[in-house]
Amino acid sequence: MPPFSSFPRSGQLARLSVTAEHWLESARCVPSPNHNARPEGEVSALVLHSISLPPGRFGGPAIEQLFTNQLDPDAHPYFADIHQLRVSAHVLIQRDGRLVQFVPFDRRAWHAGRSRWHDGERERVELNDFSIGIELEGDEVHPYRDVQYRTLARAVAGLLQRYPALTRDRITSHARIAPLRKTDPGPAFDWAYFDRLLDDIQG
Repeated sequence: MPPFSSFPRSGQLARLSVTAEHWLESARCVPSPNHNARPEGEVSALVLHSISLPPGRFGGPAIEQLFTNQLDPDAHPYFADIHQLRVSAHVLIQRDGRLVQFVPFDRRAWHAGRSRWHDGERERVELNDFSIGIELEGDEVHPYRDVQYRTLARAVAGLLQRYPALTRDRITSHARIAPLRKTDPGPAFDWAYFDRLLDDIQG
């Protein structure tokens, strides 16, 4: 199967709106306790991640349970080592394209960990302070689904419109900001196709 980037465009997509309370309009809200205030109130970067729990399995409740501190360590051997983590992302895009939001965008979600990034002007650390974290349900082996790319592009287009300091050149990945310990969203993510979908939405 050819990469998505080789496919023709298939019609205009509409950006998603962000509410005054900093939630995506069409997201299912599952509030996470794992967030705090942004030190400067800045929203100026976006980090793409991937996650599957257990690794390589899709569709279960474990991601939501992890981000809400409810993961059962006895439900799977892998969970015994991670159930005490206190982590979150702003948004999860499930395999069927549905959106789940855990943290409002004006708050600091705990997704990036130790991180470093050059934003074109200076070296930045602690990307949680000023970035939005979006998790794609997936891994580095299985291709992401077209509906996930489309939901991602619609959400990102809405975020770009809502937060002026967030621009397309400030969209990055977990692998790029923590290269010694992270590789997601991995080679399965088609950046060219994602960019083309954003082009469609932004005109």
